[in-house]
Amino acid sequence: MAKDQPDQTSRYADMLAAMGAEARLRIVRLLLGAHPDGMVVGEIQAELGIPPSTLSHHLEKLKHEGLVTVRRESTYLRYSANTDALRELLTFLYAECCSRNKVFAPDEIVRLCK
Repeated sequence: MAKDQPDQTSRYADMLAAMGAEARLRIVRLLLGAHPDGMVVGEIQAELGIPPSTLSHHLEKLKHEGLVTVRRESTYLRYSANTDALRELLTFLYAECCSRNKVFAPDEIVRLCK
């Protein structure tokens, strides 16, 4: 694997930091389960029981780091997991372990996800 560009590593660190809060990790997992349709804010709030102002803060942080996308539907905001960004992050995490030192075989990671 080629040497990482510092800005790339920094970006991935920011993405991981954004998911480092329990509530945000729960939001990402919920949105992955609702993929590709996503969920409106009220549905997320009802499912996770996070107060509206706190939920808004968490969703904004996830959006800022590119982990979720948002689209307006009339008066509602619909959030979806950004699967491309999450795939890129996982690829970054597993690149070395699956190539240089073979800690995991690529098919083991796929099997874990099923």
